[in-house]
Amino acid sequence: MTSVTKSPYSREEITAWLRGLLTIAWADGNFDPEEKQLITTLTQNDIAPGISLNSLAVIQPEELAAKLGKRTRAAENFTRTAVMVAIANGTYSPQEDQVLHQLCEALEQPKDIIDSLRHTLEHEGQVSTPTAPPQDALFSLADWLDKLEIQDPTVARFLCKMIPSQCPFERDITLFGHKIVHIPPLCQLNPLYEQLVGLRFRALSYLADECGEDISAYI
Repeated sequence: MTSVTKSPYSREEITAWLRGLLTIAWADGNFDPEEKQLITTLTQNDIAPGISLNSLAVIQPEELAAKLGKRTRAAENFTRTAVMVAIANGTYSPQEDQVLHQLCEALEQPKDIIDSLRHTLEHEGQVSTPTAPPQDALFSLADWLDKLEIQDPTVARFLCKMIPSQCPFERDITLFGHKIVHIPPLCQLNPLYEQLVGLRFRALSYLADECGEDISAYI
């Protein structure tokens, strides 16, 4: 998949960017080796064709900072996408928090970003409700996330793949034809779901309007 739109980032920067996002996605250990290979192959074939499979390994914070720079626009926008990937499945785990904190520290991003996000951490396997975090902290975090600039087609495709197109996992559990429990959509649990939806829409619009790409595969 190619695009006529020129990215402001180099191929080296984008490769490091994707490795950073995958490092976040794999942080909580929910992916077994087969699933990890599937996601990596998907990234290589559908999102960033031509980038070596081996180049999409987990990246260390120091290497990411060397590629993207510290306190740069690239580092800031990467951090926004990293936060989005961390919360895309409706939860923000302690493992994701640890990795995200290390990456933000290496990139010298504002500490209050992670401090705000930590209000949504899982507790004993449960996700905090939207009323749990201080609303002013969430408002600041949401406003910061909304300022993400979509300027690269590779990153846009990755976000469209990683962020669900609709509230995931809403379903009824039935036994012998009788409903025994209802699992609510994660949008009811994720206090930043609107930012996820908005980001995905902007990524889709960028690919369609700016890059002239067919986005039917993402819808």
